[in-house]
Amino acid sequence: MTRFAPTLSDQSILRTSQMPTPFALDPSAEHAREVARRFAEDVVKPKVLELDLADADDFDWDVIRQGNDAGLLRLVIPEAYGGQGLGVTETAITIEEISVVCPGVALVFGATMLAQTGVLLSGDPALMARFLPMFLSDEPVLACNAVTEDAAGCDLLIEENMNCAQEVMTARRDGDGYRLTGVKKFITNGKVARWVSVFACLEDAPVLEGLTAFVVPLDSAGVTRGEVADKMGYRACLGTTLHFDDVWVPAANVIAGEGGGAAVSRLQTNQARVSVAALSTGVARGAFEMAKAFCADRFQGGARLKDHQFSARKLAQMATKIEASRLMYLHAAHQADNILPGPTFGPAAAKLFADQTAIEVANDALSLMGARGYCREYGLEKLVRDAFGARIYEGTPEVLALDITRELYAGEVD
Repeated sequence: MTRFAPTLSDQSILRTSQMPTPFALDPSAEHAREVARRFAEDVVKPKVLELDLADADDFDWDVIRQGNDAGLLRLVIPEAYGGQGLGVTETAITIEEISVVCPGVALVFGATMLAQTGVLLSGDPALMARFLPMFLSDEPVLACNAVTEDAAGCDLLIEENMNCAQEVMTARRDGDGYRLTGVKKFITNGKVARWVSVFACLEDAPVLEGLTAFVVPLDSAGVTRGEVADKMGYRACLGTTLHFDDVWVPAANVIAGEGGGAAVSRLQTNQARVSVAALSTGVARGAFEMAKAFCADRFQGGARLKDHQFSARKLAQMATKIEASRLMYLHAAHQADNILPGPTFGPAAAKLFADQTAIEVANDALSLMGARGYCREYGLEKLVRDAFGARIYEGTPEVLALDITRELYAGEVD
């Protein structure tokens, strides 16, 4: 099944009110869920503790290789290029299933799909033909998306703040190409990716008008892969600093033309927020399932914990939050798959709610499991740490609040 894949050049518009949320998933989504669930249970789950305790710069290619065998690196690639041609809905469902076991592994695949999305949004057949078929290999190929910088911070995610961003990577025109200079930080897959979709500002231009997206092979002269962040959670994926020192990039590698970076970033971000909401939903679900099983077996005061009123209240609230979180991201995914221009409110609201749900549910699970929840061997302690990760990227709660509020007042006169 080929999904409708909107590009920056598409001018058609559908209103949110015309697109009801599908409560029954179509066969492609159900299949994606089952494939991801089997991968998570059979491949990832036996290695979760090992992945979490490994050195910060350790990377398990065997796990990714088996995910590649399951088709997880080809979900969003169009059928015309040998992929599955799936949309935001199937991607999000896949991310949730893997995140129940390990969101760090899910993020390896999610970051690659985010970079692929940038190429797809370009609508450029030549760019797609050069950078998408490599993911059809029997050996896994990863990609990454590079926006974050040390000084610019969230300014690069808030369009009205872009011109305030400091020390943004620059792109200087040079013949039939550009020279990129700057540093990107905390880039997921940066250490292990084949190529990066990276955002830089045209020299001497305001950031909002000059931000431009480029595809850069990471073996290009002048690219240096720096240190790997020693993170609190998500340790199965590597957050890396990427240094660009006068890196030459041909004009053919520009995504959506000069100055198109803000639009590309906005569309990428809105789609990625759906997947991050699904990831947080998965983290919450993983923590809940551990607590649910524990409460069914643990006796306290002569009764199972699940039969105590206070414990039952917690379990009920946890389950309700997870259900609401899933419905919100599925609704946002349906919008992202079918509405142009790409929606902002739905994905931002879904991520805001799901990120908080992950933290609250993981905390309640820890309360229910007590010491067992606090010890590494039982697995919940890891999910508690992981629960805080998603609120940092693709928009902090503060950035999401600005986007949501802006949409609430859209069209009104100050």
